[in-house]
Amino acid sequence: MRAWIAAFLCAACPAFADGERAGEFDYYVLALSWTPTWCAVEGDARASRQCDPGQGFGFTLHGLWPQYEAGWPAHCPTVQRAPSRGRTAQEADIYSTAGLAWHQWRKHGTCTGLTADDYYALARLAYERVERPALLRDLDRAVTLPASVVEDAFLDADPTLAADGVTVTCRAGRIREVRLCLTRDLEPRRCGADVDRDCTLTDALLEPIR
Repeated sequence: MRAWIAAFLCAACPAFADGERAGEFDYYVLALSWTPTWCAVEGDARASRQCDPGQGFGFTLHGLWPQYEAGWPAHCPTVQRAPSRGRTAQEADIYSTAGLAWHQWRKHGTCTGLTADDYYALARLAYERVERPALLRDLDRAVTLPASVVEDAFLDADPTLAADGVTVTCRAGRIREVRLCLTRDLEPRRCGADVDRDCTLTDALLEPIR
């Protein structure tokens, strides 16, 4: 590892449709959110429990998103039954809240052609396969760093990843997300041009987990 890297009410209703056909897409984007950034920008103002001290959320699953080579489907028509509140609650450990798990099914999961159970299982598998760099989780203080350092940390942690398949996003001057592009079989692949838009900040704020 490079030394400088270390410095979710209607359970039976079909989902609302934007018009795309479920199951027709090219690849997935696995989006991982750095929870301290979401808390600082949005969560604290909402008094979200996931932002309470001691929760320990670092890179949580924002979602597994079907993607076209250019653009993406959303809110697809589906005959699949929507997940119950109890089912989405089972995903709160990786999404951080049941509400986010529900939202991800409604907007993105419906476009996969999968059942809700299968979508959540696939998303969990993709999330668990990612080696999230321990050195980022182990931060004991806020740091500013080039966003590219976060990308390099992921590349070092998982040699199967390539630079054109990983992108880092920022918000309000902070590291926001890491997005990984995966085949439909969850193998690493290059990102489309509309996804491959790295944050270019050289002084992005990265706060430690709470």
